[in-house]
Amino acid sequence: MYKKETQYLEIDKLDIQILSLLMQDATKPYTEIAKELIVSGGTVHVRMKKLQDLGIIKGSHLIIDPKKAGYDVTAFLGIYLEKGSLYKDALAQLEAIKEVVELHYTTGSYSMFAKIVCRDTDHLRYVLNEQIQAVKGIQRTETLISLEESIKRQITLDL
Repeated sequence: MYKKETQYLEIDKLDIQILSLLMQDATKPYTEIAKELIVSGGTVHVRMKKLQDLGIIKGSHLIIDPKKAGYDVTAFLGIYLEKGSLYKDALAQLEAIKEVVELHYTTGSYSMFAKIVCRDTDHLRYVLNEQIQAVKGIQRTETLISLEESIKRQITLDL
C-alpha cells in the first residue's frame, strides 16, 4: 500500500471520517454523522466549512444514470491539437459542448482526452463532425466507444 504524509493538507482523522461517511451518502445529515463519530453537530459543521475553505470539498451534486436518462453512448476522445499553445482556446470551445462531460489536458499521444455522452451513434456522429471537429486548433481525434462502465468510484481516503 502506498503511504505518503499529507502534511500540506490541514486535515486529520476526524476530517477523513466525516468525508468518508459523506462519500458513501452525501445526503446523510450532520447530526447523524456527529452521533456516529461521537462528536457534536457543530463540530461536523465547522469541519465541513474548513474542508470547503481548503478546497478539499468542491461542492456536491446529484448523479444521474445517463442510460436511464436516454444517453446510451459513452465515448472517449483522444484529441490532437495543432499546437499546445491552442489548449486554452480549444478548452473554451469544448466547454460549450454539453455532451463533453470530462476533459483532461494530458501527456503522451493526445493533447487532450475527453469523455462524451450521447443519446445514440447518430448523435455521437453529429457531436464529433459538427461540433468537436469545428473547434479551432483541433488537428484530429480518435474515438473509443465504451461498451460498459465497470468501475466508477472516488478515491478512498486513508485514515
